[in-house]
Amino acid sequence: MPFLDHLEELRWRIIYSLGALVIGLAIGLYFAFAYNIIDWLQAPIMPYMAGRRLGILHPMDGFTIRLQIAFGIAAVLAAPVIGFQVWSFLAPALHKPEKKIVLPVLFAAAILFLVGAALAWFFVLPMTIKWLNALNGNSFELNYVATEYFSMAISMVLAFGAAFEVPLLLVTLVALDILSADLMNRSRKFAVLIIFLAAAILSPGDAITATLSLAIPLYFLYEVSVVVAFAIERRRRARKLREEKEAQLAASA
Repeated sequence: MPFLDHLEELRWRIIYSLGALVIGLAIGLYFAFAYNIIDWLQAPIMPYMAGRRLGILHPMDGFTIRLQIAFGIAAVLAAPVIGFQVWSFLAPALHKPEKKIVLPVLFAAAILFLVGAALAWFFVLPMTIKWLNALNGNSFELNYVATEYFSMAISMVLAFGAAFEVPLLLVTLVALDILSADLMNRSRKFAVLIIFLAAAILSPGDAITATLSLAIPLYFLYEVSVVVAFAIERRRRARKLREEKEAQLAASA
């Protein structure tokens, strides 16, 4: 395909992705304004509000919060479509075995994102709020602002969901023969360091329990990705050996 045709293809893939974001945003806006999602989302912090409600400092804050929620919903809904568009753009340059991994990767990516988001929402966020509330309550009067709380909660959920995609990205790079399983295996100590640093940054709560709550699952997923990477390379070597034997038999015939 000529270079300009590639650009035209890329342009349409970007348009389709933006269209998915717009549709996701429309759905997010509908749910954010038509249903009382705010009460459900502020449930983790309500036990520490002493019967009060979260405060706002500007008349637009209620609208801004709903807009944040809508964008979060849009990002989750549009992610599979964007992933498919990326695959569609790259597919002509991939071999048949490489194309076979795309749909399983997209499915696994959705599952891992939901697992990471659920871990953040049901475990890390409540634990973080509890720890921060105990820390702040000793020195300050607690007047929590709704915009800051929702910003923290949405960012943490999306960050945890994205963090759980990293092992899958590594496996995909191995499947595409960009990264090697041996390099992943030899780089384990660096991976552990990066995992714990990322977990400490993404978990603004108890320096031990909140960090471990993300670091342990990520390290487990990294080990799983190493095992899967070796399995992928073993299958690739077996396929190449089989193809070589078939080529030799065809040449001798």
